[in-house]
Amino acid sequence: MSVAPAPVETAIAELRRRLGDRLSTSDSVRDLHSHDESWHAPHRPDAVVFPDSTEEVATVVQVCAAYGVPVVAYGTGTALEGGVIPEHGGVVVSLQRLDRVLRVSAEDLDATVQAGVTHQTLNAQLRDLGLFFPIDPGADCSLGGMAATRASGTNAVRYGTMRENVLGLTVVLADGRIVRTARRARKSSAGYDLTRLFVGSEGTLGIITEVTVRLFGVPDTIAAAVCSFDSLAGAVNTVIRTIQLGVPIARVELLDDVQMDAVNRYAGLTHPVQDTLFLEFHGSASSVREDAALVQQIATELGGGAFAWASGHEERRALWAARHDAAYATKALRPGCGLWATDVCVPISRLAECILETKQDLRESFLVAPLIGHVGDGNFHLGLLVRRDDPREVAEAERLHDRLVRRALAMDGTCTGEHGIGTGKLRFLAAEHGEALNVMRAIKQALDPLGIMNPGKVLPP
Repeated sequence: MSVAPAPVETAIAELRRRLGDRLSTSDSVRDLHSHDESWHAPHRPDAVVFPDSTEEVATVVQVCAAYGVPVVAYGTGTALEGGVIPEHGGVVVSLQRLDRVLRVSAEDLDATVQAGVTHQTLNAQLRDLGLFFPIDPGADCSLGGMAATRASGTNAVRYGTMRENVLGLTVVLADGRIVRTARRARKSSAGYDLTRLFVGSEGTLGIITEVTVRLFGVPDTIAAAVCSFDSLAGAVNTVIRTIQLGVPIARVELLDDVQMDAVNRYAGLTHPVQDTLFLEFHGSASSVREDAALVQQIATELGGGAFAWASGHEERRALWAARHDAAYATKALRPGCGLWATDVCVPISRLAECILETKQDLRESFLVAPLIGHVGDGNFHLGLLVRRDDPREVAEAERLHDRLVRRALAMDGTCTGEHGIGTGKLRFLAAEHGEALNVMRAIKQALDPLGIMNPGKVLPP
């Protein structure tokens, strides 16, 4: 007696007929797409497909919808909350072959790219035009993934996040329909703002295949500096006062003393092992001088040392490379440990209180956890170093993580400023959103009634 093939096996067979060798069920490919950069446990998909176009993505989704098979979009795999882990198996749609810059308009200061294009690739193509795309999460993420997670990064204090810089999207819906969420006009009052609906949806409402983004002219003058402080409170309050005075600083990053020690060791630097700000100023030569002088004055009043300047391109590149490599530097502090990276964001007026209370928790804990943050917009991160096979360490990490998030929510902040929900922050969403969570569920049900789009993510059951 023959046994009917399972729906996923039938779907895979159908997709193989359509895509040929651009569908893989090999262990190595499935393993590669079983995880992201987060702490959370991997899970293999049943298959991985590599479509070449929006239309092929639509075909994949149509086949999976016909058999009720889960679909998970996958960019560069740099997510930090388990958002692309295929926990229910199914088919992973790798967007790596959707890697073309489709259009650049220097006159309109915008560009349209396929979802697999990374922000570094886009900026390399823009360089000769005197333009750049400012959102820089650190890793060389894909634009589709950055839109899906509403990413931000070091430049967000001046240029905003992906929410402000995505002008329109092409999205494949859960039934395979293709929609364009907006035209290229800089503003519109025509209908619901579907662009903002899909930005931050983490692949649970559809798969983003094209992104139209805002561009900016490269500033005439760029200058970066490092400033060490006698106290963490002095460093944080310098940022708060700078923002409240309306200084148009481009980047302001906080690294606590533990993180500075890690960065020094990893990158071979010699910065003081103190709570430190990394700053960058953009503008004309005169405006940069004026802004920097004002921030230096504020820092001096609050216990900061003299600015150590990095004005040349290579000096700035080295400075920010050290900041972006902070996760690797953190891992090197305790080889063999897992890195549980998490973030919260609070109103800028509560930032010092939130950070200082968090640091007190860390001083009382036996775990090592450097603190780092995009403090110009109230967002900071912990990197908890944990031995996965030690229940005591895992329990302590969970306690610290829970206290951090509950503290941020009590201050009218959010459980995540830029990492997204994935699975790692699911349990906090009800406390943050209340009845609004049921509105989100209604949207999910309307757009994905079969529940096949990245199931188990963002919305708690």
